[in-house]
Amino acid sequence: MPDEISPYAFQHDIVGAYYIPEFISREEEVHLLRKASAPQRDIGESPKHKWKTLCNRRCLLSQSGGQVLQNTLLKEQMPAFLTSFPDILSRLRGTRAFERSPHREPNHVILNEYLPGQGIMPHEDGPSYYPVVATISLGSHTIFHYFRYNPESEVMMDSTISQQDGKGNGRSIDAKPVLSVLLEPRSAIITTDDLYTSHLHGIDETLSDTFVGRGWLRHATGEEVLIANWQNIGDENIHEVVRHGGTLTRAMRYSLTCRDVAKVKEAFVVN
Repeated sequence: MPDEISPYAFQHDIVGAYYIPEFISREEEVHLLRKASAPQRDIGESPKHKWKTLCNRRCLLSQSGGQVLQNTLLKEQMPAFLTSFPDILSRLRGTRAFERSPHREPNHVILNEYLPGQGIMPHEDGPSYYPVVATISLGSHTIFHYFRYNPESEVMMDSTISQQDGKGNGRSIDAKPVLSVLLEPRSAIITTDDLYTSHLHGIDETLSDTFVGRGWLRHATGEEVLIANWQNIGDENIHEVVRHGGTLTRAMRYSLTCRDVAKVKEAFVVN
C-alpha cells in the first residue's frame, strides 16, 4: 500500500483498513451537511425525488457520477461538492489508495442518510467495484464493524446472521465482529484487499453505543468488542467516554461512499 496511507493502518491482525481522522474540515462538513439537510433541495442541488429508500435508510443514487446498472456505470457529471469545495476526489486520489484501480480515483459516490437507530446489515459491496472503498462520515459518530463468513466446516452458536456472498451463495456469518472501528464525524475509513473481498461490513441498528472503558464496546451479541482505533480518537468528549466508560448517543449521520466502477458507459441525455 502506498506510503501516503500506510500511517493510518490499524495495528491489528486483520489488515486492509485505514482510518483517517479529520479527513475534511469543520467548515467543509458544515457545507456538506447544509446541502444534505436543506429543506427544499438535497446535496448536489438534486431534487428530493432522487432519494431512494434502501435497507432502512435513504440513498442519493443520482448526481454522484451516475447510476450502476448491470455492473456498468452510466456516467454523469460529478457535482461540485466532490470536485471543487471540498475537492473530495482529489483528496482521495492523494491518499493513493485508488492508485491500482482502473481510474485511479473514485468515479461513483453514494450519499447515505442514517437516522438515529438506523444501520445496515453486514454485506459485501459486490462485483461492480474495484476492491477499495472510502467512506466519509458527516454529522455523527457511528461504529463500523467488519465480519467474517463462517467456514463451511464450522457451526457457530452465535451465528445469527446469514447473507449471500459475492457469488450469490447463501452463507452464515459469525455475529462477532473481527474488527470494530469508531467513525468520528469528518473522518474517512478506507477498506481494501482481503478485508474488502473476503469480509463483510455493517452498522448495528441502535440509538446509542455503550462503552465499559479502555475502548471496549458492549456489542449487540452481549459480548464486549474492542474498538481498534480508540486510543487515536481526536474528539475529546468521545475519547473520554470510550476511555472511561459511558454512552454515546447517535444523531443524524450522512456518509459519502466512494468507489471506482471498472466498466463505464456514457449516459444518454435527451435535451
